[in-house]
Amino acid sequence: MLPTVTILIPVYNDSRSATLLLERLSAEAAGLPCRIGVLFVDDGSSVTEAAALPGPTAAIPQVEVLRLRRNLGHQRAIAVGLARLATGPRPDFVVVMDGDGEDDPATVGPLLAAAMAGDGHTVVFAQRLKRQDGIGFQAGYHLFRVLHLLLVGADVRVGNFSVLPAAVLDRVVGIAEIWNHYAAGVIHARLPVHLVPTVRGRRLAGQSKMNLPSLVMHGICALSVWSDVIVARLFLVVASMIALTVALLVGVVMTRLSAASLVPGWAAGATGILVVVMLLLGIVCLLMMLFVLGSRTAANFLPHRDWQDYVLPPVPPAGKEGTERSAGGDFRAPA
Repeated sequence: MLPTVTILIPVYNDSRSATLLLERLSAEAAGLPCRIGVLFVDDGSSVTEAAALPGPTAAIPQVEVLRLRRNLGHQRAIAVGLARLATGPRPDFVVVMDGDGEDDPATVGPLLAAAMAGDGHTVVFAQRLKRQDGIGFQAGYHLFRVLHLLLVGADVRVGNFSVLPAAVLDRVVGIAEIWNHYAAGVIHARLPVHLVPTVRGRRLAGQSKMNLPSLVMHGICALSVWSDVIVARLFLVVASMIALTVALLVGVVMTRLSAASLVPGWAAGATGILVVVMLLLGIVCLLMMLFVLGSRTAANFLPHRDWQDYVLPPVPPAGKEGTERSAGGDFRAPA
């Protein structure tokens, strides 16, 4: 029997891109050794846009739309969609990809091939080699990569585009961090990861919904997953600076006591200022540590437990023949 694959695609007021993407996926699906289905997670789109999402094709006979109560953002939409798929019937593999076409449908085949050739317990991510964005976006993206490297100690190499075997899906929906950032949550949980080099495509239609504030918040959400690592690294930096300041202060005191040489008048003042600054940094670092420790004892959102709170009930049957309904979402009838 052929393995089953569900492609999870978050969509927000972007039905035109979703339609073009489904056409390209359908062309690719015809040559893949598996049965393909699609789950669109409608992230609070307008009624008109939600109704315009495409239905099944000859190569993809099952297309489901999971409608959310409000716009949550694509990372949280992915978390809810994964939790929905984990409730069953579960596919053998889940492909997570963006709905604008920048995740090239032609790359789905190589990603699935790597996942099927694996041990069934490894997440396969598309590794970004080249982006097709404008200069401004690329500059901001590289700046974020540098910041991420400094704060976390690792480069940013992946996005949403990935394949989850069924056994990994059960683990991922128990990771609270994917509520803020899917890829960072998976990597932070130390799940086995395999990378497949890819080139990002171009948006199929319309304009990106990601403006500058949205991009900044997306980066902050990615860093928030690593808050424990960031606080630990900052603590080490502050501790090193405090140790250096103490050493300088001891040197100034010993020099003055020895009276072997004159100590510049500004040395003691500068050292005092450094001590005050280091103490302030230490207090800030301590507060951050307490915040992280407190967050570890707080009740977190767990996708497999809480996802249904964000999903609209299925649309009542319209009386069309061949239209199926389920508790998890609306199955689109063939056009």
